[in-house]
Amino acid sequence: MNACLHDPRHGYYATRPGIGRDFITAPEISQVFGELLGLWALYEWQAMGSPAPARLVEVGGGRGTMMADMMRAIRAAGGGEAFTLAMNEASPVHAARQTNALAAFHPDFLGGFDTLGDAPFILLANEWLDCLPARQFLAKGERWHEQVVGLDEAGELAFGLAADAAPADSVPGAAHVQVDMQPALDTLVDVLREAFASAPGRALFIDYGTVQGAPGDTLRAFKDGRQVDPLAMPGESDLTVDVDFARLSRLAGAAGLHVSGPVAQGPFLLSLGAEARMQALIRANPDKAEAIHAGVSRLVDPAEMGSRFKVICLSAPDLPAPVGF
Repeated sequence: MNACLHDPRHGYYATRPGIGRDFITAPEISQVFGELLGLWALYEWQAMGSPAPARLVEVGGGRGTMMADMMRAIRAAGGGEAFTLAMNEASPVHAARQTNALAAFHPDFLGGFDTLGDAPFILLANEWLDCLPARQFLAKGERWHEQVVGLDEAGELAFGLAADAAPADSVPGAAHVQVDMQPALDTLVDVLREAFASAPGRALFIDYGTVQGAPGDTLRAFKDGRQVDPLAMPGESDLTVDVDFARLSRLAGAAGLHVSGPVAQGPFLLSLGAEARMQALIRANPDKAEAIHAGVSRLVDPAEMGSRFKVICLSAPDLPAPVGF
């Protein structure tokens, strides 16, 4: 999964990231998404005592749409000088787009997620956790075996099972015959724990996933807006898995972080003022009223993205609970 997504010569994100073609994300659906998150970040920075300097960080920022919307809202609220901007982007294609989209804000590009520095920060990541590589385990009797990728008799990629049973502690509490497990969630919590030991901060993650028990077999691939076989077009399709928010919450709590959520995206955005912002946009752009309403509805409607997507915030242990939870 990591090779298919991030190989520098042939990986999907390195060569042909397909926002708007293979998939679409919330910031591309409605500007309200990024604007509300910008105001959330500004409020939380103020709640931290308005420290200066402070960093506003986005991980996996795509075209830069969300951060551009965030900064526009922050500036409109009079907080334009509050932050230095930092982006962490694995895709050179997207990094180039972010450079152009955010030129007015002079962002720094972090060499790695673990280079947050020692200044207070607010970090956001939308649809980033789901592309962290996963391991899969399949139950055979009372034992678990890791699912692996190899070649079949025709020389084509195929799934198989490792001959040796997996250690019992390598499989999270499973309610399915097959489970996905993302080792990078452990690394993420370790990085945040070390960063919060140096400076106060919050990290907000928005993604699709489960809140009770490890996800089952959720590995999926998307190409040109349709779901395809994950092994059919390696490097040419986007690979994704559901995020185990329950496990992320347990790991963060065990590391001493303050955990808020997960909560559903719809109620979270509505609590931040999605309805009021939508009505203001409609009044200012009556000829686009239908499109504005459709976009916001897609974000908050439980039948669309409102309940499928979850929001979790991991904070330094001495900070109060953030708004929206």
